[in-house]
Amino acid sequence: MPRADADLIAAPDAPDSSPEVSSTEHIVAAVTRAIVEHRLLPGAKLVEQKLGDRFGVSRTVVRQALFRLSELKLVHLEPARGAFVAAPSIKEAREVFAVRRMVESQMLRELIAHIKPADIRKLKAHLKAERGAVARIDVPTRTKLLFDFHVRLAEVLGNQVLVDLMQELVSRCSLITLMYQSADNAQNSNAEHAQLLKAIEARDTDLALQLLHDHLESVERQLIEAPRTEPRTSAPT
Repeated sequence: MPRADADLIAAPDAPDSSPEVSSTEHIVAAVTRAIVEHRLLPGAKLVEQKLGDRFGVSRTVVRQALFRLSELKLVHLEPARGAFVAAPSIKEAREVFAVRRMVESQMLRELIAHIKPADIRKLKAHLKAERGAVARIDVPTRTKLLFDFHVRLAEVLGNQVLVDLMQELVSRCSLITLMYQSADNAQNSNAEHAQLLKAIEARDTDLALQLLHDHLESVERQLIEAPRTEPRTSAPT
Protein backbone atom coordinates (compact mmCIF):
# COMPACT_ATOMS: atom_id res chain seq x y z
CA MET A 1 0.00 0.00 0.00
CA PRO A 2 1.37 3.50 -0.84
CA ARG A 3 2.91 5.31 2.07
CA ALA A 4 0.70 7.94 3.72
CA ASP A 5 3.22 10.19 5.39
CA ALA A 6 2.88 13.97 5.72
CA ASP A 7 6.68 14.19 5.88
CA LEU A 8 6.75 13.37 2.17
CA ILE A 9 5.23 16.82 1.60
CA ALA A 10 7.85 19.57 1.72
CA ALA A 11 7.38 22.10 4.50
CA PRO A 12 5.78 25.26 3.12
CA ASP A 13 7.30 28.69 3.05
CA ALA A 14 5.74 31.19 5.41
CA PRO A 15 2.54 32.58 3.87
CA ASP A 16 2.66 36.12 2.53
CA SER A 17 -0.55 36.86 4.41
CA SER A 18 -2.58 35.28 7.18
CA PRO A 19 -6.03 34.62 5.65
CA GLU A 20 -7.21 31.02 5.37
CA VAL A 21 -7.10 31.23 1.58
CA SER A 22 -3.32 31.71 1.75
CA SER A 23 -2.88 28.63 3.95
CA THR A 24 -5.16 26.65 1.65
CA GLU A 25 -3.13 27.62 -1.40
CA HIS A 26 0.10 26.68 0.37
CA ILE A 27 -1.22 23.19 1.08
CA VAL A 28 -2.48 22.79 -2.48
CA ALA A 29 0.89 23.90 -3.87
CA ALA A 30 2.89 21.65 -1.53
CA VAL A 31 0.80 18.55 -2.19
CA THR A 32 0.87 19.23 -5.94
CA ARG A 33 4.65 19.50 -5.86
CA ALA A 34 4.96 16.27 -3.88
CA ILE A 35 2.84 14.54 -6.54
CA VAL A 36 4.81 16.02 -9.46
CA GLU A 37 8.10 15.01 -7.84
CA HIS A 38 6.70 11.51 -7.27
CA ARG A 39 7.08 11.65 -3.49
CA LEU A 40 3.35 11.00 -3.10
CA LEU A 41 2.17 7.96 -5.02
CA PRO A 42 -1.24 7.21 -6.54
CA GLY A 43 -3.52 5.79 -3.87
CA ALA A 44 -1.62 7.34 -0.93
CA LYS A 45 -3.94 8.45 1.86
CA LEU A 46 -3.82 12.10 2.94
CA VAL A 47 -4.69 12.26 6.64
CA GLU A 48 -6.32 15.54 7.67
CA GLN A 49 -4.83 15.64 11.18
CA LYS A 50 -1.29 14.96 9.95
CA LEU A 51 -1.59 17.62 7.27
CA GLY A 52 -2.98 20.09 9.79
CA ASP A 53 -0.06 19.44 12.13
CA ARG A 54 2.42 19.67 9.27
CA PHE A 55 1.14 23.04 8.10
CA GLY A 56 0.01 24.40 11.46
CA VAL A 57 -3.58 24.92 10.37
CA SER A 58 -7.03 23.68 11.32
CA ARG A 59 -8.66 20.63 9.78
CA THR A 60 -11.18 23.00 8.19
CA VAL A 61 -8.38 24.62 6.19
CA VAL A 62 -7.01 21.19 5.27
CA ARG A 63 -10.45 20.10 4.03
CA GLN A 64 -10.64 23.22 1.86
CA ALA A 65 -7.27 22.35 0.34
CA LEU A 66 -8.23 18.73 -0.24
CA PHE A 67 -11.46 19.82 -1.93
CA ARG A 68 -9.46 22.12 -4.23
CA LEU A 69 -7.07 19.26 -5.05
CA SER A 70 -10.06 17.06 -5.85
CA GLU A 71 -11.29 19.74 -8.29
CA LEU A 72 -7.88 19.55 -9.96
CA LYS A 73 -8.32 15.75 -10.23
CA LEU A 74 -5.17 15.18 -8.15
CA VAL A 75 -7.01 13.87 -5.08
CA HIS A 76 -10.00 11.55 -4.79
CA LEU A 77 -12.38 12.11 -1.87
CA GLU A 78 -14.21 9.06 -0.54
CA PRO A 79 -17.10 9.40 1.97
CA ALA A 80 -16.23 7.95 5.38
CA ARG A 81 -12.76 6.95 4.14
CA GLY A 82 -10.96 10.23 3.49
CA ALA A 83 -8.73 11.67 0.79
CA PHE A 84 -6.40 9.72 -1.48
CA VAL A 85 -3.95 10.71 -4.20
CA ALA A 86 -5.78 10.06 -7.46
CA ALA A 87 -5.09 6.93 -9.50
CA PRO A 88 -6.15 7.79 -13.08
CA SER A 89 -7.39 5.10 -15.45
CA ILE A 90 -5.65 4.39 -18.77
CA LYS A 91 -8.71 5.90 -20.53
CA GLU A 92 -8.33 9.11 -18.54
CA ALA A 93 -4.59 9.09 -19.28
CA ARG A 94 -5.18 9.04 -23.02
CA GLU A 95 -7.82 11.77 -22.72
CA VAL A 96 -5.36 14.00 -20.85
CA PHE A 97 -2.76 13.59 -23.59
CA ALA A 98 -5.40 14.38 -26.23
CA VAL A 99 -6.22 17.63 -24.43
CA ARG A 100 -2.53 18.48 -24.09
CA ARG A 101 -2.05 18.13 -27.86
CA MET A 102 -4.96 20.48 -28.54
CA VAL A 103 -4.00 23.09 -25.94
CA GLU A 104 -0.25 23.07 -26.51
CA SER A 105 -0.58 23.21 -30.30
CA GLN A 106 -2.48 26.50 -30.15
CA MET A 107 -0.20 27.72 -27.37
CA LEU A 108 2.85 27.14 -29.60
CA ARG A 109 1.32 29.13 -32.47
CA GLU A 110 0.66 32.08 -30.17
CA LEU A 111 4.03 31.78 -28.47
CA ILE A 112 6.03 31.80 -31.72
CA ALA A 113 4.16 34.94 -32.81
CA HIS A 114 4.94 36.81 -29.59
CA ILE A 115 8.13 35.38 -28.05
CA LYS A 116 10.99 37.81 -27.30
CA PRO A 117 14.76 37.25 -26.96
CA ALA A 118 14.49 37.62 -23.17
CA ASP A 119 11.92 34.80 -23.12
CA ILE A 120 14.26 32.56 -25.12
CA ARG A 121 17.07 33.24 -22.65
CA LYS A 122 14.86 32.24 -19.71
CA LEU A 123 13.78 29.05 -21.44
CA LYS A 124 17.40 28.18 -22.28
CA ALA A 125 18.30 28.66 -18.61
CA HIS A 126 15.50 26.27 -17.71
CA LEU A 127 16.84 23.66 -20.15
CA LYS A 128 20.33 24.07 -18.67
CA ALA A 129 18.89 23.37 -15.22
CA GLU A 130 17.10 20.31 -16.67
CA ARG A 131 20.36 18.97 -18.14
CA GLY A 132 22.17 19.51 -14.85
CA ALA A 133 19.55 17.65 -12.86
CA VAL A 134 19.55 14.78 -15.38
CA ALA A 135 23.36 14.56 -15.33
CA ARG A 136 23.60 14.38 -11.54
CA ILE A 137 20.62 11.99 -11.32
CA ASP A 138 18.70 14.40 -9.08
CA VAL A 139 15.37 12.62 -9.52
CA PRO A 140 12.95 15.00 -7.73
CA THR A 141 14.48 18.11 -9.34
CA ARG A 142 14.71 16.70 -12.86
CA THR A 143 11.14 15.36 -12.68
CA LYS A 144 9.77 18.74 -11.66
CA LEU A 145 11.86 20.66 -14.21
CA LEU A 146 10.87 18.36 -17.09
CA PHE A 147 7.19 18.86 -16.32
CA ASP A 148 7.61 22.58 -15.64
CA PHE A 149 9.10 23.26 -19.10
CA HIS A 150 5.61 23.11 -20.60
CA VAL A 151 4.30 25.49 -17.93
CA ARG A 152 7.19 27.89 -18.62
CA LEU A 153 6.11 28.00 -22.28
CA ALA A 154 2.63 29.03 -21.18
CA GLU A 155 4.03 31.75 -18.91
CA VAL A 156 5.62 33.48 -21.91
CA LEU A 157 2.15 34.47 -23.13
CA GLY A 158 1.25 36.09 -19.81
CA ASN A 159 -2.15 34.36 -19.69
CA GLN A 160 -2.69 33.14 -16.12
CA VAL A 161 -5.69 30.99 -17.07
CA LEU A 162 -3.49 29.14 -19.58
CA VAL A 163 -0.69 28.79 -17.00
CA ASP A 164 -3.13 27.33 -14.46
CA LEU A 165 -4.54 24.93 -17.07
CA MET A 166 -1.06 23.74 -18.08
CA GLN A 167 -0.11 23.28 -14.43
CA GLU A 168 -3.19 21.11 -13.92
CA LEU A 169 -2.49 19.05 -17.04
CA VAL A 170 1.17 18.39 -16.29
CA SER A 171 0.37 17.56 -12.66
CA ARG A 172 -2.16 14.98 -13.84
CA CYS A 173 0.42 13.68 -16.32
CA SER A 174 2.83 13.19 -13.44
CA LEU A 175 0.40 10.73 -11.85
CA ILE A 176 -0.24 9.10 -15.20
CA THR A 177 3.42 8.52 -16.01
CA LEU A 178 4.06 7.26 -12.50
CA MET A 179 1.36 4.61 -12.92
CA TYR A 180 1.69 3.68 -16.56
CA GLN A 181 5.06 4.75 -18.00
CA SER A 182 6.94 1.80 -19.44
CA ALA A 183 10.37 3.40 -19.92
CA ASP A 184 12.63 5.83 -18.10
CA ASN A 185 13.43 8.52 -20.64
CA ALA A 186 14.41 11.68 -18.78
CA GLN A 187 17.49 12.34 -20.92
CA ASN A 188 15.55 11.95 -24.18
CA SER A 189 12.83 14.23 -22.87
CA ASN A 190 15.37 16.96 -22.17
CA ALA A 191 16.81 16.58 -25.68
CA GLU A 192 13.33 16.84 -27.20
CA HIS A 193 12.67 20.01 -25.20
CA ALA A 194 15.92 21.48 -26.59
CA GLN A 195 14.92 20.65 -30.18
CA LEU A 196 11.51 22.22 -29.62
CA LEU A 197 13.04 25.42 -28.25
CA LYS A 198 15.35 25.67 -31.29
CA ALA A 199 12.32 25.51 -33.58
CA ILE A 200 10.55 28.15 -31.49
CA GLU A 201 13.61 30.42 -31.62
CA ALA A 202 13.73 29.98 -35.42
CA ARG A 203 10.00 30.78 -35.52
CA ASP A 204 9.42 27.60 -37.51
CA THR A 205 5.82 26.90 -36.56
CA ASP A 206 5.41 23.76 -38.66
CA LEU A 207 8.55 22.15 -37.25
CA ALA A 208 7.71 23.18 -33.68
CA LEU A 209 4.25 21.63 -33.96
CA GLN A 210 5.66 18.43 -35.43
CA LEU A 211 8.26 18.18 -32.64
CA LEU A 212 5.59 18.81 -30.00
CA HIS A 213 3.29 16.13 -31.41
CA ASP A 214 6.17 13.67 -31.73
CA HIS A 215 7.22 14.41 -28.14
CA LEU A 216 3.76 13.87 -26.65
CA GLU A 217 3.05 10.84 -28.82
CA SER A 218 6.34 9.19 -27.82
CA VAL A 219 5.39 9.57 -24.16
CA GLU A 220 1.86 8.31 -24.73
CA ARG A 221 3.15 5.28 -26.68
CA GLN A 222 5.08 4.24 -23.60
CA LEU A 223 1.90 3.97 -21.52
CA ILE A 224 1.11 0.40 -20.57
CA GLU A 225 -2.34 -0.98 -19.88
CA ALA A 226 -1.56 -2.42 -16.43
CA PRO A 227 -0.81 0.13 -13.69
CA ARG A 228 2.47 -0.13 -11.84
CA THR A 229 2.57 -1.03 -8.16
CA GLU A 230 6.09 0.25 -7.48
CA PRO A 231 7.19 3.91 -7.62
CA ARG A 232 9.21 5.02 -10.62
CA THR A 233 12.37 7.07 -10.41
CA SER A 234 11.47 9.57 -13.11
CA ALA A 235 9.35 10.05 -16.17
CA PRO A 236 9.46 11.99 -19.41
CA THR A 237 6.95 14.78 -19.98
